[in-house]
Amino acid sequence: RAGALPADLTIVEERTVGPSLGSDSIDAGQFASIVAGFLVVGFMLFAYGRLGLIANIALLANVALIIAVLSVLGATLTLPGIAGIVLTMGMAVDSNVIIFERVREESRQGRSIVQSMDSGFKQALATVVDANVTTLIAAVILFFLGSGPIKGFAVTLAIGIVTTVFTAFTLTRWLVAFWLRRQRPKTMPSGVMRLVPDDTRVPFMAFRKYAFTLSLLLSIASAAAFFTVGMNYGIDFRGGSSIEVQAKGQQADIGDIRERLTGLELGEVQVQEFGSTRDVLIRIGTQGGGDVAEQSAVQKVRSALESDYEFRRIEVVGPTVSSELAFNGTMGVLASLLAMLVYIWVRFEWQFGLGAIISTFHDVILMIGFYVVAGIEFNLTSIAAILTIVGYSINDTVVVYDRVRENLRRYKKMPIAELLDLSMNQTLARTVLTGVTTLFALAALSIWGGEVIQSFTVAMIFGILAGTYSSIFVAGPLLILFRLRPGALSPEEPTAAKEPPARPAL
Repeated sequence: RAGALPADLTIVEERTVGPSLGSDSIDAGQFASIVAGFLVVGFMLFAYGRLGLIANIALLANVALIIAVLSVLGATLTLPGIAGIVLTMGMAVDSNVIIFERVREESRQGRSIVQSMDSGFKQALATVVDANVTTLIAAVILFFLGSGPIKGFAVTLAIGIVTTVFTAFTLTRWLVAFWLRRQRPKTMPSGVMRLVPDDTRVPFMAFRKYAFTLSLLLSIASAAAFFTVGMNYGIDFRGGSSIEVQAKGQQADIGDIRERLTGLELGEVQVQEFGSTRDVLIRIGTQGGGDVAEQSAVQKVRSALESDYEFRRIEVVGPTVSSELAFNGTMGVLASLLAMLVYIWVRFEWQFGLGAIISTFHDVILMIGFYVVAGIEFNLTSIAAILTIVGYSINDTVVVYDRVRENLRRYKKMPIAELLDLSMNQTLARTVLTGVTTLFALAALSIWGGEVIQSFTVAMIFGILAGTYSSIFVAGPLLILFRLRPGALSPEEPTAAKEPPARPAL
């Protein structure tokens, strides 16, 4: 016999965005992105002058390539995808900053501008590749282990990494070569002012005991808050429904909404103002009847409110899907950390790999503590925020470690604490400039990106600050704790460089 097989269809996950909310989100996102772009472009011009202009052209080309590839793939740009683009913009700026700071170092050693450019690009290549490969490994693993939104983050990030390396060492280099041929400058161009002076001598390692104590206390406090207070889990992890409505009149009546929903016997129901006085967010706990009951609950709410309210967004996650999302998200983060550990271990030494993972794990713990203390809802976009910070933090740490590795080969008799201070001061300008540009972009998204994305960007800002702190005051001192010694690495050159003069403490 031929014909359709009898089968019941049960919706286990549903996410609906109304046309008005979609339009509002697009408008807010576009405006915030434009502001962020102007801030980043202006800051690069401020910091590097003509070289900043070249970096900006490469950045715009990078973003255009990402959007073009996403369009060809037919990918849908979601909030985690935007997070991937934000991280990519930071990494793209970072790649150019690494190159330009290397060029400046070569110039200060008395080389001509052409020699400085050539040597700077060569010296920066390994650093940029190492920093981007570690993040690419995480993106690939997240693609295979993550769920829908996390896959979107992974795809966007992976595309961005490839385009970043491509634009940094093809387009940027070509533009620099073109500028040198046309202008034939005699001196290195500079910006309006230097945020970080040349040849800083900050004794970072002198504060390592205080930093370790602070990090330990914050980590313990974060873990204690997680196990006692607990996270404000969204429906992605506990199941249930989240419904955003907007009053058709002038103002929403929250009391009236609660009264209408009370008689529906939906169990735990939370009603709160969301953004303007017309917008209301309704959260409904997991229904006892399984996935079918979740859909039934939404229909009851719609029937009770649709005469006076417009349904702008509906998210329904059944208990089966919520447990899968939680498991996949956790496994994705852990597997990414493990893979990055292996790469750094092979590429550097075991002390570097372990130090990078501990410092990154430190940032993850602090991020979790921030979510608990701030009471921010923890959902899939929060996982995207944590993944973004993992990528940023590991990128930051690898840049510092790459310079440490280089100096270990160069200065074989220098005490390790002094060598770490030297390395961190050499990369300090890059650390500050990259952090500031990324914070500019996030601040614009937080202020003008709309209510939906605000909690995400606030958490990201905290994570960027934590990642910058850990790359200096956690990742570096861990190498001393693990007894890394000068001369542990095989030299790349037959003779060691002359020791630099001692760097006095401030």
